[in-house]
Amino acid sequence: MPREKILELMEYVRMAPSAVNYQPWHFIILTNRGNIENLAKAYPRPWLISAPVIIVACINRKESWRRIKDNKDFGDVDVAIAIDHLTLAATSMGLGTCWVCNFDVEISKKMLELPDHMEPLAIIPLGYPINAVPEKKRKPMDEIVSWEKYYPYK
Repeated sequence: MPREKILELMEYVRMAPSAVNYQPWHFIILTNRGNIENLAKAYPRPWLISAPVIIVACINRKESWRRIKDNKDFGDVDVAIAIDHLTLAATSMGLGTCWVCNFDVEISKKMLELPDHMEPLAIIPLGYPINAVPEKKRKPMDEIVSWEKYYPYK
């Protein structure tokens, strides 16, 4: 995949909103086969190794904003928003992605030589889809939206 196409995609990621605009993210782009195979030890699935590009989305815990009242760290939320920008932009560019969270964090941290304050949140394989993407099963609208003060699941 051309570097220019990856950089175009990452421009959408760069524009993602974050709490207090701290932008506590760092994205590691792997294109080298050896690096992709090493990272796949953290999530050993054959289809992952077949991706031409793997993007590892990380949270920089030194830069994430924390709410004053309860010290809640919004790094996860901020990086998730940026990943969402990535997946939506990739789709609009004719690329396929998958959000992988079920991986061994310690193996990936070691392979990527990340310092303690950097936490990998997700692995995102990136490439051109081979098959048509099956339709996603979604909850009906009335199960996820309520109006005004009505909450049906008390």
